[in-house]
Amino acid sequence: MQRRTRSWDGNGALIPLTCLRPSSVPLEPTLRELDAMGGCAGSPRRLSDSEGEETDPAPRPPLQDSQGAHWKNAVGFWLLGLCNNFSYVVMLSAAHDILSHQRTAGNQSHVDPDPTPTSHNSSSRFDCNPVSTAAVLLADILPTLIIKLLAPLGLHLLPYSPRVLTSGICAAGSFLLVAFSHSVMISLCGVVLASISSGLGEVTFLSLTAFYPRAVISCWSSGTGGAGLLGALSYLGLTQAGLSPQHTLLSMLGIPTLLLASYFLLLTSPGPQDPRGEEDSDTAARQPLINNEASESKPGSGSPLSLQERWTVFKGLLHYIVPLVLVYFAEYFINQGLFELLFFRNTFLTHAEQYRWYQMLYQAGVFASRSSLRCCPIRHTWVLALLQCLNLAFLLVDVWLSFLPSIYLIFLIIVFEGLLGGAAYVNTFHNIALETSDEHREFAMATACISDTLGISLSGLLALPLHDFLCQLT
Repeated sequence: MQRRTRSWDGNGALIPLTCLRPSSVPLEPTLRELDAMGGCAGSPRRLSDSEGEETDPAPRPPLQDSQGAHWKNAVGFWLLGLCNNFSYVVMLSAAHDILSHQRTAGNQSHVDPDPTPTSHNSSSRFDCNPVSTAAVLLADILPTLIIKLLAPLGLHLLPYSPRVLTSGICAAGSFLLVAFSHSVMISLCGVVLASISSGLGEVTFLSLTAFYPRAVISCWSSGTGGAGLLGALSYLGLTQAGLSPQHTLLSMLGIPTLLLASYFLLLTSPGPQDPRGEEDSDTAARQPLINNEASESKPGSGSPLSLQERWTVFKGLLHYIVPLVLVYFAEYFINQGLFELLFFRNTFLTHAEQYRWYQMLYQAGVFASRSSLRCCPIRHTWVLALLQCLNLAFLLVDVWLSFLPSIYLIFLIIVFEGLLGGAAYVNTFHNIALETSDEHREFAMATACISDTLGISLSGLLALPLHDFLCQLT
């Protein structure tokens, strides 16, 4: 049964239902919750001190003010996506350096940005580190997986502001710990802090989009893609320019500050969602993720979802969760399991430089596709999963047989890989936002964001034994 997206006013004029306040989700409790945590920003709007008093909805703000708030929120969510994923991306870009650096007692820098490409395993035809870069991937993703698994159970009880503060502090701590570490294990602890920051931030900000117009999802996704591109490109550029990895990481300490400023100073307090600019015709053509019986709640009820409702919503999300898991499994198996082994000796780039270029080109593809939602929406995300798995199979065969003659062919495949991954991410969350009711959207977004993390974790676990097996080949 299709969801109705229009209704009529008393004069017979056609109006969108999205302009109407849902009876099952009263606005005031949501605003009280956000106000109690300090609000999303420095907005002057505050609620009545009377908890039980019902107030009339605020009048629609002037068009100019509404447009100003729209742009502030759009820029705010873009910056939040950028800052939230920045440390995560930088740690993956630095994975080869973290694992290959051998520090002496008096050496206060990481590896030489242009190391001599000597093989760590002289008996192997690959230039292998003793430990796969998948180890850094696991340190960068397993804490995120734990956070996302626990988030639907009770993270919503913690106000947004403390979550954002924790995320910013962990991001800053990760840069400092990796920059000043004296061993691989200490560096991996810093990577864990980056994972906690990214995972907690993603759950928090995706849940927060439920209180804003759906357009902010596209801004968030584009920002996360920008984090990939700018993070990988900045690490590549600064190290190529001769800056040590240690000083490169220290130069990025302004990113956590920008994260906090974007949340506390830029975002406006969420109000009634303005349907202007939303694709009503697209919404009308879609089916809800769950049936009416599960989606209907008692009028005036603002209580948390029951376990039965959560399970029903989760089952409705599976046809989006499974393809996204497959996409991220395939692409991160390539990134952290095969990138290190796709080493071309007949090029001017060293092994470490090749790895950094792979990461940067992948992130460039991700950024382009995560920013393409309005011009290229995709409903059937399983097609992207199929293409990504074919990418994995092709590159795995090349690692085994080494039949591709040029690194530039690998560059093209990696850009295509990034395009598929970014498109899968942004279209999955956009489709979920369209197909969930208002009362279920916050839970649905927090639950679906486990998909990419689960796929990445599985790829890291399988990439470790593959690395050891291939590096033993002569």
